[in-house]
Order: sequence, then C-alpha cells, then structure tokens
Amino acid sequence: MSTATLTPSTTPQHAVRRNRPFAWVEQSLTLAWRNIVRIRQNPEALADVTFQPIIFLLLFLFVFGGAISGQAGGTWHDYLPFLLPGVLVQSVVFSTLGTGVALNDDFAKGVFDRFRSLPIARVSPLVGAVLGDTVRYLTSIVILMVTGFALGFRFENGVGYGLLACLLVLAFALSLCWVWVWLGLKLKTAQGVQGVAFLVMFPLTFGSNIFVQTSTLPGFLQAWTKINPITYLADAMRGLMIGGDLQKPLLVTLAWMVGLVAVFAPLAIRAYRKRT
Repeated sequence: MSTATLTPSTTPQHAVRRNRPFAWVEQSLTLAWRNIVRIRQNPEALADVTFQPIIFLLLFLFVFGGAISGQAGGTWHDYLPFLLPGVLVQSVVFSTLGTGVALNDDFAKGVFDRFRSLPIARVSPLVGAVLGDTVRYLTSIVILMVTGFALGFRFENGVGYGLLACLLVLAFALSLCWVWVWLGLKLKTAQGVQGVAFLVMFPLTFGSNIFVQTSTLPGFLQAWTKINPITYLADAMRGLMIGGDLQKPLLVTLAWMVGLVAVFAPLAIRAYRKRT
C-alpha cells in the first residue's frame, strides 16, 4: 500500500476539526453554552444582576431624587429620566467583573486543564467565557428597564433608539470584559481579582456623570469626569433614550470599545498561553 493512500487515514480527526477555518467560533459558542447551562443549574448566580440594579435605582432615586430635583422645583419623577440610563450603565459595568472572578475560579479548580487537553483553539475558552456572561448582562438590563417603566420612565426618543441604547451598553460590557479576563489570568485568587476590580470600578462609575451633571462637581473631579469613558457612555445612553447630544459621546464610546478589545484581548490570550 502506498504512502499516499495512508496519509488521510493517519491524520487525526480532531486535528482536522481544529484546523478547520473559523472552527474557533463554533468551539467558543459551545463553551459559552456551558456557562449558560451552569447559570441555569445555579440560578442564585444571577442574584447580583437581579436585585442590585433595583436597589441602586430605588436608593438613589428616592434618597437623592427629591434633593437634586427639588432645587429646581421638581420631584423624583423629574430625576428618573436622567438617573435610569446612568444606573443601567453602572449595573452592567459592575456585573462584568464576574467574568474575571469566574475565570480565575475555573483555573483554580482545574477546569482549564481539561480544556488544554481538548482539540480546541486556545482562544475558545476565553471567548466562550465572555459570551456566556451575556445572559447576566441581559438580565440586568431587562430587570432595570422593567423597574424603570413601572416607575414611569419612557423612551422619549422612540423605542428603536431605546433598544439601541440597551445594545450599546451590552456591547460596551463585552468589550470591558477583556480587562477582567486579563486580570483573572494574571492574579492568583478570585478574591484578588474582585478587590482590584472594585478599586478600578468605583472611580470609573462614581467619578462620572451617572448620578449628577458634570457641571455640579468640583473642578478637579470635573477634569477626571471629562476623560472618563463611563461619562461618555452615560451621555450616549441618555442621548439615545431621552434625546440630547449624541454624536460625540457615541463616537468616543465606540472608540473606547475598540481600544479595550484591541489592547486587552491580546494581553488576555497571551496570559492564557503562558498559564497553560
């Protein structure tokens, strides 16, 4: 029997699957479904994205709403259209750190040792982890919007633009995820990932215009707010949901999304290769 005849049969079938063009997409979706199934089996994992958005919205609306709107002769009803897009940004951004924590925990449990032995692309487990957490972000968005509508919030710029705003914050969350994926691979413990993430999250979210207008802040904080990506995301959300300046906030937000993926996705993949 000739060598040419033997060649096809001696090629491992899993190598063919791994080298197939865009096979990593299928593999990533499969691993994303694994994360979704894990959420279904452990629904309490959604507790933070279910109750936290409602608590934040009600807390800031009724604690600060009367004081902020009352200065202009209004009530908390007048504060709601400004607040809800900001709290939506805050809630989804906070929920992204769960990706890095879960990834670090999987490494500690040896889950990625199993992935390493499988005939899959190296990037697939990371992309799968990011895509799998989409369910968490969507849950946060839906819960918060339902609560907002129950309180009287409406899309003043039309339903289409309102849905586009929800899509924008979801896309930003998927971009920001790569920062926590990288940290989850670089730090030794899940507690360390969570601690570092909170140190980054609080200046980003509370040092922005999520809760108040930038003009009401002290001068030194205004300087930070004006370069803060969360400020531009919140402005873009408000522009889409209730009207207002949109072009600059949207373009800056899209630029930040591209930059986050371009910088941290390669860093995360490199850290994953070193760790495995």
